[in-house]
Amino acid sequence: MKAILVGLGAAGFGWYKRLRDRGLLAAVVESDASRVSMLEGAAYPFYTSLEEALEREKADFLVNVTPPMAHTAINHMAFDRGLPVLCEKPISFDYGESVQIVRRAVRESIPFMIAENYRRFRHIRKVKQLLDSGAIGAISFIDIRFCRFHHVQRNYTVQVLDDIGVHHADLLRYLTGAEAKAVQAKLYNPPGGWAEEGAVLNAHAIIEMEGGVVAGYSASIAARGAQTTWSGDWRIEGTEGAIELAGDEIHLTREGRTEIVADFSGVDAADSLSEFVAALREGREAETSGRDYLNTQALVHFITLSARTGARTSVELPVI
Repeated sequence: MKAILVGLGAAGFGWYKRLRDRGLLAAVVESDASRVSMLEGAAYPFYTSLEEALEREKADFLVNVTPPMAHTAINHMAFDRGLPVLCEKPISFDYGESVQIVRRAVRESIPFMIAENYRRFRHIRKVKQLLDSGAIGAISFIDIRFCRFHHVQRNYTVQVLDDIGVHHADLLRYLTGAEAKAVQAKLYNPPGGWAEEGAVLNAHAIIEMEGGVVAGYSASIAARGAQTTWSGDWRIEGTEGAIELAGDEIHLTREGRTEIVADFSGVDAADSLSEFVAALREGREAETSGRDYLNTQALVHFITLSARTGARTSVELPVI
């Protein structure tokens, strides 16, 4: 299989190396012609026009690593040719636009996956394995905390939920195997945070899940104290024990005794590219397909809406 890579920025370069090293690269598309130097002398076809690349190159799928504002246009161009797409998150910053893109992919039976990498982390897969095995009984409640100083320059305004929180929303759905039913949230910029129009640095939310589980979520990208890892610190209480994830280390408590989990046997932690290629070859829907990931974006959308209205808000999942 061969892919057309669209976008050769910082994230795009990582995807370039990944595709190159696995023999999956057909061509690269980047509007900034000067970035051809990032190919490091490799003789892959380089285009500044996606339309031209699609006409000239034979590819099995497209990898979309453009800025989020360009995702929809790029995805539609691929869909026009029936080309499967592996797209970086989010589907789009615009929730309604995200719904329409997924509806088209489903309607036309075009494989479409979001490259959600957090749920591919080995420690996350292990926590999921423990939960599914009943290691702590049924989930009782969850507490999630994320604190980092993440002042980065992008070609869009950074917001805590869109940039990082969406990963945690996806992990919450993945680990519980449930969807959110209602949320109450507050988004704000703390004193001492940086001034940037449109930026939102802190988030606090109460998330009610199916089955009666309630999750508390606290996140900041303006934290100057001890830094959590990117996946955050999690406390998952169950009816027969608890799992605590701190610094990507898993602590399992049962019958009053706590142990550090070090056995990762049987954990499938293949990355999102491997999952997408495998799904294409096997003719199945990928784990973080657009259809599935849209429910993650729905959760983020309704957290934002709750913060805007100040009210507890029902999470209405899109009909695809």
